[in-house]
Amino acid sequence: MSDSTSGPEHVDRRLDTQVCIVTGAASGIGRAIARRFARHGATVVIADVSQTVLEGGEPTVDVIATEGGIAYYVETDVSDDAAVMELVAFTARKFGRLDVMVNNACIRHAQRLTDLTQDQWERVLAVNLTGVFLCCKAAVRQMTRQEPRDEVRGRLINMSSQHGMIAAPDDLAYGVSKAGVDYMTRQIAGDYAKLGIVCNAIAPGKIVTGQGGRLLDETVLDRARRRTPWPRFGRPDDVAGAALFLASADASFITGATLMVDGGWMAA
Repeated sequence: MSDSTSGPEHVDRRLDTQVCIVTGAASGIGRAIARRFARHGATVVIADVSQTVLEGGEPTVDVIATEGGIAYYVETDVSDDAAVMELVAFTARKFGRLDVMVNNACIRHAQRLTDLTQDQWERVLAVNLTGVFLCCKAAVRQMTRQEPRDEVRGRLINMSSQHGMIAAPDDLAYGVSKAGVDYMTRQIAGDYAKLGIVCNAIAPGKIVTGQGGRLLDETVLDRARRRTPWPRFGRPDDVAGAALFLASADASFITGATLMVDGGWMAA
């Protein structure tokens, strides 16, 4: 997959002066979100375990710089509480605030119940669910200390999945982790709305990222084709557009929602 981005260039910069963290932004969906945010004027902190681009290409921070944006890389394992606290603290020290936290970092060990090891189970939940918990907690602590902008002190965007709502065949831990992300999103939204915190989730369908894995499994692909009414799979930029909307002032009265970006998967 190339580093080119789809869609028209935007004249209006919807995130000017905003400071955003995007976890798992070295590759795939997170990379597309980081680039989209930077093109709209945000300063973007790329949080990932490395800068290696799984689908190939230059590191995200370098691509954003070439495109005229501002980005910083902070090596971060989101399952490590100390690392997450330092990520948010660094961002606040350097830029004075944190406006948007996108919790995109994710792994999977696609196994059914009887084949899944405890170590695999615990690692998936550590990154996909505990990682979101730790990032939300650190972000909300910072956001509630800062002055609001247009009524909002900060926004959380958590990456869920349609497989948090329906079964992910032979992929127990991933589905459980995403169901937990959906619940956490609603809980945080309800608990912190009065403090000016907006919290939403995005549930992508089958997104072609160029990273391989289950996307190379013809059985998985065939099921996804049959389940998706729209006549193509999703692209990272499809998710990036949804994230931009939820990060912007256009979504100020939307909180506790999960936005489906699935080509009609859950509608069919």
